[in-house]
Formats: sequence, structure tokens, C-alpha cells
Amino acid sequence: MKKLLLACSLSLLSLGAHALDIGISAEETHTRVQGQEKNLLFVDVRDPVEIMFIGFTDEVHVNVPFMLVDRTQWNEKRGVFRLYQNPDFVAQIKAELEKRGLGADTEIITMCRSGSERGEPSAAFLRENGFPNARYVINGFQGAAIKEGAQAGFRLQNGWQNSGLPWSTKMNPEKVYRLDKR
Repeated sequence: MKKLLLACSLSLLSLGAHALDIGISAEETHTRVQGQEKNLLFVDVRDPVEIMFIGFTDEVHVNVPFMLVDRTQWNEKRGVFRLYQNPDFVAQIKAELEKRGLGADTEIITMCRSGSERGEPSAAFLRENGFPNARYVINGFQGAAIKEGAQAGFRLQNGWQNSGLPWSTKMNPEKVYRLDKR
């Protein structure tokens, strides 16, 4: 019986070892997308309004927001509109995978503005919901904010934009999340 329990425990540990690291650099993501890997889905998880003002990369396969902005609800404490989790996020990711003939074991790379508020949480959420190879772009699209000096608070380091990777102020209407096309 002890041998059986030990074998089962080792099997479970090895399953976890097969999952990819959750974080991936912008440069590695770009290389993977450029290689046109078949078992890969690159998803921008920002609200499309944010994309409209920050920028977009046409390297993503699709935009499926993890968090949406509710402009009817104001958060006094934070001084922002309320964000809420997209209730259809998992279903929309599944639909994008199915559209491409891909399964739950596909490597899904998510990207938000900074990597921390929606990128990593969306990848963790996907892993919790049956997608073991979900990952996120470390430092996201715009990168980390500078901590000190005259440019403190500006996102001028690392991330997709600051790594010299392709991006534009224009959005691709075929890839961006649109309510008029749902």
C-alpha cells in the first residue's frame, strides 16, 4: 500500500513538472509567435479602451479582456471606474482555441499593460480552469514604471513596447474585442 501511495504521489508531482513556467519574456513570446508555432495562442487581456490609448501589437492572435471596465460604477477610494472580471473569459478562450483546432494543453500566453494586474492573474485563472500551460508576458505590454528620478512613474523600461518589438497606436479591428461583432 505504501508503494502505491508513493507511486501516486510521484505521478502527481511529475504532472506539475510538465507545466511550463508561468512567466515568459516579451522577447521570447515574440520569437515563439514569429516561429508560427501551431500549439500557441497569444492573447491580449486588456480592455479594448485601454488598448486604444496605450497601443497594440498585431502579433497577438486575439484580444479577450480578463477584466472589463464598468463606466457606470465609480470607485471613490481608488479614483477609477470599477473593474470586474469578464464572466465569459474562459468560454471565450475555449472558443478561440476551438476556432484554431487547439486543445486545453495549448500554450496560452496572456499580456496586459504591466504583467501584474491582469497578465499573471489571467494566466493563473486559466491554469485553475483546466489550461495547464497558460503563461503571461512578464512586464506586459508597456513595462514597469521607473521608481526614481525625473521620469518616476513613467513606463519606459522593459515590456513589449520598450523592447523594440512591433507595436502601433492602431488596433486591428479583426483581433480586438468588439461588442458589435459578438
